[in-house]
Amino acid sequence: MLELVNVSHTYSNGTRALDDVTLSIPKGMYGLLGPNGAGKSTLMRTVATLQTPTTGQITFGDIDIIADPEKLRETLGYLPQDFGVYPRVSAYDMLDHMAVLKGVANKGERKDTVETLLAQTNLWDVRKKAIAGFSGGMRQRFGIAQALIGNPQLIIVDEPTAGLDPEERNRFLNLLAEIGENVVVILSTHIVDDVSDLCPQMAVIVLGQIKQQGAPKDLIEQAKGSVWSKTIERHEIDEVRAQYQVISTKLYAGKTIVHVMSDSDPANGFASVEGGLEDVYFSTLAKSRQAGADETAPASAAA
Repeated sequence: MLELVNVSHTYSNGTRALDDVTLSIPKGMYGLLGPNGAGKSTLMRTVATLQTPTTGQITFGDIDIIADPEKLRETLGYLPQDFGVYPRVSAYDMLDHMAVLKGVANKGERKDTVETLLAQTNLWDVRKKAIAGFSGGMRQRFGIAQALIGNPQLIIVDEPTAGLDPEERNRFLNLLAEIGENVVVILSTHIVDDVSDLCPQMAVIVLGQIKQQGAPKDLIEQAKGSVWSKTIERHEIDEVRAQYQVISTKLYAGKTIVHVMSDSDPANGFASVEGGLEDVYFSTLAKSRQAGADETAPASAAA
């Protein structure tokens, strides 16, 4: 179990990237969902011991991550949003080099580790190919292979499917699901489908704060009865925004499908929708932005 208690982080320029984050993350796939700039990468870097939080506590089992970061690194696998490799080196040689860096000193053990990981990530057939010639999906699978060296018990993947085509995305997510059966895997992303497809537990982070957490199915159930839909002409969207709390819009066959949030029937042709995790996510963003706007509104305007 990974535990974060009242974790905050403020950068030297005054930016408060994390604001009193408290989370309990069990074994299995855990989704951290949020827009760009929400604090996801800051949180992942903090858990990965790449930076120390300004305040708060983080533990993984009996390891105090802040007091003993080296102990955590022994059991950590990390795939950051951007990771560097030597582009002209083959996948096999690069993975072998990384295994040395991770402390796999025995040559025979290292050979077994590298070959097993290349097979597991479906890279065996391209093991002699330079990484510079890899597709985006192949690079991500190589990233997971290096993260799995040493049989880590905590794996962090930050925005892993951004830019992947649908086939590579499915292949990568299937690989993550397989890995996540026995260890803690944190999937940090702004792609709702990644979380809904994989994660039995999740949290939504906005402006450095955890706004929702729980099982996706429970969060979807809680949102029932508060999301309404209507198909309108594109030129009507400003009028709808002026009257209702719009949480999302989508173009379909030349028209606009608009979802609004309301605790009661907004009438005017709107119909209740079952909703999904996307509606939970967008409604959470809408509430957070509205709360932020209310806090910064002048006193005369708020009166």
